[in-house]
Amino acid sequence: MKSIRALVVLILAAASHPVFAADPVFPSGARVGLVPIEGINPAKDFMGFESDDKKIKIGVTEIPPAAFDAVDTAIREGKPTGPGAKPEAFETAAGLGKAYITIDTGKDGDTPIRIYSLIVSGGDKYTGYVIAQVREDASKPPSDEAMRKMLASTTLRKAVPVEEQLGLLPFKIGDLGEFKTVRTLSPRVSILLTDGTEDTTLDGAPYMVIGLIGAGPEKSEDRGRFAQQAAASIPGLRNARITSSEPMRIDGSAGYETRIDAVTGKEDTPVTLVQWLRFGSTTLRIIASSTQEAWPKAFPRFRAVRDGIEGR
Repeated sequence: MKSIRALVVLILAAASHPVFAADPVFPSGARVGLVPIEGINPAKDFMGFESDDKKIKIGVTEIPPAAFDAVDTAIREGKPTGPGAKPEAFETAAGLGKAYITIDTGKDGDTPIRIYSLIVSGGDKYTGYVIAQVREDASKPPSDEAMRKMLASTTLRKAVPVEEQLGLLPFKIGDLGEFKTVRTLSPRVSILLTDGTEDTTLDGAPYMVIGLIGAGPEKSEDRGRFAQQAAASIPGLRNARITSSEPMRIDGSAGYETRIDAVTGKEDTPVTLVQWLRFGSTTLRIIASSTQEAWPKAFPRFRAVRDGIEGR
């Protein structure tokens, strides 16, 4: 009798504590993650997951929010969504709970593959996208049920930790200039620092865009023209006027500073921008901007960030 009572107590105790599923895994820099099934691990060469034999690959990324809206509207209105299988409503662990999955077949060379595509609503911020390919000759091909279960674990996070974003860049940023928001623009290539939020228009709060643009001119006499052409390509400016453009040393390397006065945004906000180029095997490009009114306070912060950037 005691053993039966003890068993009842254990069952009731277990029932009072929820069973926690495995935590989702987010590839470095991604806001889209999932709980990978056995034998699937984070990939080293792309943003996603893969099997040890590399015959099962799962990529994750973000696409514009309009992508989900387009599919959602087409499904609700009974319109075609494109070639291939029709998307079906799918429940995921993502907070907003809206998702569609498409399951299709294809070939990788002569090898049949099964393809799973999943889009998950991130609201008005972004659409989470997952694409998985399973080759028929994988050493341990998962069942359709197992793939669906894994994709159902897909979830989204609001932001990628700052240190995680910075760790992916090919350069180190030692001083963030007390900017409030840090957001990757292109994984492993460029990053945005701003005093605003993710929704702030760039004609308002001070901001910096830091990234690589490939090799610059080898000859010093060509660098001024290159710098001015790069500055002229900065989008969103109107009535732009270069006020200065001159060579300088940046962290011991040849560089160029170009300053621009312009207006931008719906309100024709007067802004001042500075573009710094640091030449080397690749060219580091820094664009920093603020309203002309805020420029005297913003510029020392811009310079502190610039001077704290080092190669890895």
